[in-house]
Amino acid sequence: MILLWGLLQDMPLARVRTALRNLGASVLFVDQRAVLDSGIRVEVDDGVHGAITVGDTVVDLADVTAAYVRPYDSWRIGAVARAGRDSGERRHAAAFDDSLWLWCELTDATILNRPSRMAGNGCKPGQAAVIRTHGFSVPDTLITTDAESARAFAARHDNVVYKSVSGVRSIVTQLRPDDDRLDDLAWCPTQFQEHVPGVDYRVHIVGEDVFCSRVESGADDYRYAVRQGDKVSVVPACLPDDLPERCRRLAAGLGLPLAGIDLRLTPQGDWYCFEVNPSPAFTFYDRDGLGIGDAVARLLHEAEVA
Repeated sequence: MILLWGLLQDMPLARVRTALRNLGASVLFVDQRAVLDSGIRVEVDDGVHGAITVGDTVVDLADVTAAYVRPYDSWRIGAVARAGRDSGERRHAAAFDDSLWLWCELTDATILNRPSRMAGNGCKPGQAAVIRTHGFSVPDTLITTDAESARAFAARHDNVVYKSVSGVRSIVTQLRPDDDRLDDLAWCPTQFQEHVPGVDYRVHIVGEDVFCSRVESGADDYRYAVRQGDKVSVVPACLPDDLPERCRRLAAGLGLPLAGIDLRLTPQGDWYCFEVNPSPAFTFYDRDGLGIGDAVARLLHEAEVA
């Protein structure tokens, strides 16, 4: 059986669920909106045992061969959010989430992706060090809470962009000379990078499969191009030479069977890598028959039938 955990409104999860149905796979959908009607028991001794209950369905966790997990913060969702911070509902949801994450970490099942491997995205400098070892260039970077250090960094470069240093999604923004928010850095650790001109590529690794998309946009962060009054074009593309294998090795080095890798090709022909996303929202790129969602489903299904 394959376990899916999250919300059906989440497009990647919904896409994979449909693809698994088309493959005839046995699927247990753990809907976060129904967490108050769900339960889980996990025991760890010489192995990992337990059971998960979703409504009237009870599944032995030993029967789960693979899982695709894209949960959101349970305390923000539905009845748990309405119940409030100190409620029994919130305590139940937190205990359920902690137990399921524990199982994801310790089980022998195929997990896309294990929490310990996804946690690496929360440490940008550590991830950048791994990226460099795989032969990719990385923009000159400063992480600071000091406004004067940020201003000195900006003075050394023609153009600088910044974003949150955490693993939480944030919008990449160009640093303006008159940006008075620098004085707030003491309360908000921020990553500053030299702006690297060029064309963006998003590479998705799904097991051994490599999917590449070329992204063209004039926005600082193409994911929010429309919001910034700009346009974005996403088309399937091919990586040259040894780039596909280098991307595979990079994802493997981070322990991620599923990964979204952000690359940029400069006019001089240099390949920069900005980040490796351990829970990529691939549906933005999965167009023109690229087949990323189908590949994720196949990877999960292969573990089920092995």
